[in-house]
Amino acid sequence: MRNDVVLPSGGGDAVPSAGTATTRAPLGADAHHDGQTRDAVVNLLVEDGPLTASEIGERLGISAAGVRRHLDALTSAGDIEVASTGFGQRRGRGRGRPAKWFQLTAEGRGKMRHAYDDLAGAAMRKLRDLGGHDAVAEFARERVERIVADVSPSADPFTVSDTVEEIADALTSAGYATNTRQVGNGIEICQHHCPVAHVATEFPELCEAETAVFTELLGTHVQRLATIANGDCACTTHVPIHPPPEAPPSPRHGTSQTLPTTTRKATR
Repeated sequence: MRNDVVLPSGGGDAVPSAGTATTRAPLGADAHHDGQTRDAVVNLLVEDGPLTASEIGERLGISAAGVRRHLDALTSAGDIEVASTGFGQRRGRGRGRPAKWFQLTAEGRGKMRHAYDDLAGAAMRKLRDLGGHDAVAEFARERVERIVADVSPSADPFTVSDTVEEIADALTSAGYATNTRQVGNGIEICQHHCPVAHVATEFPELCEAETAVFTELLGTHVQRLATIANGDCACTTHVPIHPPPEAPPSPRHGTSQTLPTTTRKATR
């Protein structure tokens, strides 16, 4: 189920029904509604970006003109940008004029930064001063292990995909807004938000620990393709799927069965 953002009724982009009298809201109210809508756009891009303008409009229930206005404002502010050329083709969209896919910029993510990032960074630096790299690596590993503590390790190639889904659920519960998708003969774990991105930029041990723990849980070598800490729009980990020779063919004449993209909503 997609993690939709519901705007308060009466938002600035609502279209009144025909014949209904309307009263012009004060300028301050308009600005407030615009801010709410743009926050909702940013939240969507954090949780499930990149997205097209039409997808954003459909998810938020606002007009195409309203979407363009908010996207233009966010682009001018440096908060969002158009994703790299060809992203739509990689998502398997059809032919025709390619749509623009929007994603957060590093500056846009920086505006979401929490005040405790500075404190966390200072604590990590102190830990490194006292215990060196090994102390930081040990802390990073223990942190990831706590997040995935309830994930069942993969017992054989048939259960790898199930363990991937459990990992994604655990990450989402920890604030990583994670989904999965099939790519070729593997599955990608896509973390659309990272609560510790600013700290991970200075301490890559946090990302390295995730990759190591994922590898152990899945029983197969995984590859980290991108990280938010390095400026990418999501942390992406590729998990190869190697069914054994005796695996029964799928109903689709022996081809690998398609795994749908799965989006999770964080539980509080």
